[in-house]
Amino acid sequence: MLQRKVVVHETGSVNQLEVENLSDDEIFIQSGDIVKGGKQDRVLKDDLILESRSGKVPLAAFCVEHGRWTGRGVESTAAFQASNDAVAAKSMKMAVRAKSNQQEVWNEVAKNQSMLSTAIGAAAPAPASPSSYQLTLENKTVQELSAKYRKALEDSVKGKGDVVGFVFAINGKINSAEIYASNDLFLRLWPKLLNAAAVEATSERGKPTQPAVATAAVKMFVEKSEAAPGTARTLSKREQVITRDSAASFAYESRDKDVVVHRSLVAK
Repeated sequence: MLQRKVVVHETGSVNQLEVENLSDDEIFIQSGDIVKGGKQDRVLKDDLILESRSGKVPLAAFCVEHGRWTGRGVESTAAFQASNDAVAAKSMKMAVRAKSNQQEVWNEVAKNQSMLSTAIGAAAPAPASPSSYQLTLENKTVQELSAKYRKALEDSVKGKGDVVGFVFAINGKINSAEIYASNDLFLRLWPKLLNAAAVEATSERGKPTQPAVATAAVKMFVEKSEAAPGTARTLSKREQVITRDSAASFAYESRDKDVVVHRSLVAK
């Protein structure tokens, strides 16, 4: 978006935007990504592979800013700005991908704003738009505290050409996993993924901890999540989403024809 290869257009519909690829490259858009501005900040519902010179393509979304329906500052109401953030809590991932319900998303925004406020000992929402999840993520103290996690972990993937994803735990409990088709795709997304995990860890500061998760438990979590029965949903001629819902986890799997591009596993 910063390079103007992709434009996300406001449509005036809360739950559907339009995205346009102006470049000669295919573009990967990830479920949970946030776009900022328009008439309300939104979070994108599904993974999407946007073909080159695509023209305007419908883009399912949920509002993560309750109440605003006018311009904010100098932001455009016709199109969106780029954001470096994605939804940063497993409960919000579930609201977007599993429940797919606008009220549930708003409920989770309020819940996570409250958790971050408690964690930093001050109001996390921004006065410019108190209901904006994006502006809450930009809170200076939230950023400073989450930066400690990022700095400790950001270099852990360097020089590891066989790494295609990560599993993370908070306070000794497995939280989520993000797994991709290639090392290249994972590394491009790693900064945003790590930032979201760091913000969630910040929101959980001060809560009881358990011993570190054993490697065997991580393997079991991934294997059981991927083996659960699935329900398929077609997005386009080439794309399909499979959801696997079990008592222990929720798995969101996006496919490009027969290739699994992305798996997102959330522990319940």
